This record gives sequence, structure tokens and C-alpha cells, in this order.
Amino acid sequence: MVHLDDMLAYNEQFVANKKYMPYETNSPPNKEMVILTCMESRLIELLLKALNLKNGDVKMLKNAGAIIRKPYDTIMKSILVAIYELGAKEVVVIGHYDCGMSHTIPSKLQEKMIENGVKQETIQTIERSGIHFEEEFSGFESVEDSVKQSVSIIRHHPLLPEYIKVHGLVIDPRTGKVDVITRE
Repeated sequence: MVHLDDMLAYNEQFVANKKYMPYETNSPPNKEMVILTCMESRLIELLLKALNLKNGDVKMLKNAGAIIRKPYDTIMKSILVAIYELGAKEVVVIGHYDCGMSHTIPSKLQEKMIENGVKQETIQTIERSGIHFEEEFSGFESVEDSVKQSVSIIRHHPLLPEYIKVHGLVIDPRTGKVDVITRE
């Protein structure tokens, strides 16, 4: 089933009926904040409602597990752009309980890739080019520790201004309850 066709048909009506008007806002985040969270589908609306966020309040970044492992990856670049170009003054990393990354085993993921048509030679070529599969796709045992690690990378980034506050939270994707892991 192709859901894209349904989404595009809906979009046509959405625009024609000007349903976008309640969401109009400026580009800089109203709350001067950038949030890094997981791509978890249960958080799409829940995270915003649980923290009383509205369209335009924050810059929202998402990836698998809300993980930053390298100080110069694309997530960190986006955080720095949000700070220097869009006026963000706070960064919040929000992980969640029952995260799929806590169950991700790189060797099993690699097996699934091969089962779905990726050639072993392709994976070997990627690894020979300096991408370490195990490192790139490893998950975590503790969401709290993972959030602390990401927060630490942000806080100690050489390009981060001293005045930026960086916090770490974990949300329950069932109830929306948020636990503070580290607060600056």
C-alpha cells in the first residue's frame, strides 16, 4: 500500500483550505531552544504536548536514539547552526525509555541488511573506507548514560559558546513523564 498518495491528496486539500494558517510562525525558535530527540514515532505529538511546545517554539532535531557520538556529525552541525544563525540559547537532549537503540545489535542489523539485498562486499568496502560498522550502528544499554554522553559531547564542543545551557532528559513514551538526567 502506498501511503504517500494519500498524504499528497490530503496535502492538496490542506493547502487549498488554508489549514496551515494556525501554524504560521517565524523561523527563529520562540523559546530560543534546540531539541535533539529520537525519531520514535510515539513522540511525534506526545513530546510536544508533554512539554507544552507549540509550532515555532523550538528547533527539533531527530535521529535514532537521540545519539551524538562524534563532535562533528550532522546533528552537531545543526545544533551549531541553530545557535549561531537562529538564536538558540539552550540545547536539550531528550532520550526515551524503551528505545529501539537499546536493542540494536550491529551484527544483527548487518545480517538484516544482507538478507534485504545489500552485498557483503558493499559493507566491506564501507568499512575499508573508514566507517566502522560496529561503532556507527551500536546502540546503548542505558538511555540515561546515552543522554549523558550526548550532552557531554555538546557541552565540551570547542565551537559551543560558554553561555549555552545544555540539558539531558528522558521521556516515557507511554505517559509523557519526563525525568531530568542532567541540567545546566
